[in-house]
Amino acid sequence: MSVLVGKKAPSFSAKAVVNNQIVENFSLDQFVGKKYVVLFFYPKDFTFVCPTELHRFQDELEEFSSRNVEVVGCSTDSEFSHFAWLNTPKNKGGIEGVNYPLVADINKTISEAYDVLAGTADVNEAGDYEVEGEMVAYRGLFLIDLEGRVRHQVVNDMPLGRSIRECLRVIDALQHFEAHGEVCPMDWEKGAAAMTADHAGVSAYLSK
Repeated sequence: MSVLVGKKAPSFSAKAVVNNQIVENFSLDQFVGKKYVVLFFYPKDFTFVCPTELHRFQDELEEFSSRNVEVVGCSTDSEFSHFAWLNTPKNKGGIEGVNYPLVADINKTISEAYDVLAGTADVNEAGDYEVEGEMVAYRGLFLIDLEGRVRHQVVNDMPLGRSIRECLRVIDALQHFEAHGEVCPMDWEKGAAAMTADHAGVSAYLSK
């Protein structure tokens, strides 16, 4: 598994569904210098854990927006699958009401670039194409800063849903550091004391 933290987020241009419309060339480049991005990958449309995550991101979209963060989802499904799922009612397993972008990584190049693609594909000695496992995305999540650099990543196996609270906490920590130059200790929450990155700062924090 590649560690992308500290590196430029891999660039891509792909089809996506945005505001219930299919767009041809969606890219994260449009947000550089303007917005932070939370890019999250999920395995498949029309599944079970996935809609709980997609709906929760939608429920908390105002919290992300208040932090100047764009939420973008991505799976290896087609744009047509995304569109159909977005137009399926929630009580029938759909994600109707979700209005942040969903990227179609049908060629699996984006998942591969972010190193969240499960399964492997290769050509054997006979020249036959062999695939081991399902070629879908793990539950990867990447926080990308205003300069387009990855500042946080987490990757869960497919049965393990993520935490919106932790995602927001890490955004708050990054933005606190950027605004004040203070580092954020274990379990830091917005509004709590942070510390300077030196021995005096650590001693002062631990003595509280």
